[in-house]
Amino acid sequence: MKITAIVDEVVPIRSEISNAYISFREMTASAVAIHTDVVRDGRPIVGYGFNSNGRYGQRGILRDRVIPRLMAAPPETLLDDTGQNFDAAKAWRVMMANEKPGGHGERSVAVGTIDMALWDLIAKIAGKPLYVLLAERYRRGDVNPKVEVYAAGGYYYPEKGINGLLEELRAYLDLGYTTVKIKIGGAPLADDVARIEAVLALLHGDQQLAVDANGRFDLDEAMAYRDALSAHPLKWYEEPCDPLDFEILARVADGSPVPIATGENLFSLPDARNLIRYGGMDPARDFIQVDPALSYGLVEYLRILAMLEANGWSRRRCVPHGGHQFALHIAAGLGIGGNESYPGVFQPFGGFADDVPVVNGRVGLPDAPGIGVERKANLWEVFRTL
Repeated sequence: MKITAIVDEVVPIRSEISNAYISFREMTASAVAIHTDVVRDGRPIVGYGFNSNGRYGQRGILRDRVIPRLMAAPPETLLDDTGQNFDAAKAWRVMMANEKPGGHGERSVAVGTIDMALWDLIAKIAGKPLYVLLAERYRRGDVNPKVEVYAAGGYYYPEKGINGLLEELRAYLDLGYTTVKIKIGGAPLADDVARIEAVLALLHGDQQLAVDANGRFDLDEAMAYRDALSAHPLKWYEEPCDPLDFEILARVADGSPVPIATGENLFSLPDARNLIRYGGMDPARDFIQVDPALSYGLVEYLRILAMLEANGWSRRRCVPHGGHQFALHIAAGLGIGGNESYPGVFQPFGGFADDVPVVNGRVGLPDAPGIGVERKANLWEVFRTL
């Protein structure tokens, strides 16, 4: 049993949208396919992976370091103890050989992309959906078949006003979502408050709104927004400051009536640990959004979950960034609190299997082995060429 080839491609996911910090006009993502000599139904099994939006394609790191290390490793060093499947943790150690500590940000994305493909491969060889495999390994088979998801959108578009924003969010609600998220910080505070109040007027019943500043604010701006947001019933106030400025984060979190959410731009166990130590986050109120596809993959994410639980955090307070199938399987298989979704942007990577609708803010998973890339038509069009 061995890997016979690893193929990568950089795929454009450009869009005319912006958040408070960046434009997505030139955004790309890496897609990888791991080919093996394991044959099922007359065809070799292939595992597929990609990186989440917000970080560009990782071709250089993949081709210069990560892929060559895996291809040079003796095949038996990548197998589990039974010799009948691959071992993602062993492959992780091979990928990270001769890498110095620190500097988490791009390397972690490249490794996370391969890690996703490995888990897709491992689940396919086992003949199980990934979430079932994870539940069996780590939760005694306890599966969450319906995962709570929210629709992320509300970006700043050129010449798109409040009416356009409401039209977008109304479409998400019609799809079955009950929680939506919009961007803040890319317009003056008064304009953002007007956008928030317009969306809240649209919602009813148990429908909720979250807001996301994408790390844009300094202390004064973050506090001004916190005070303004306090008058509104919001799901959370996301990334009020630079992801690594834990002092500002702690000051914003202290006494905030609106829950704080952050972590999508923390890509390692040490960074997540520092967030818990110094960020002032409340495990009974706040949310952690570390994205497994950006943070060295599921192998590292399992370590982050263990750290959180050792520090009094429930994994139910984790709602990963990314809006993709990999995080959805992790949420269902590991009992995570929910998952982001991108029903309107970052295609073809955003969203879930075509034949599994969102109902009352929750979504199921396909019964296909692996992650289910093949069950999302526009995503499969990318990978079938790999």
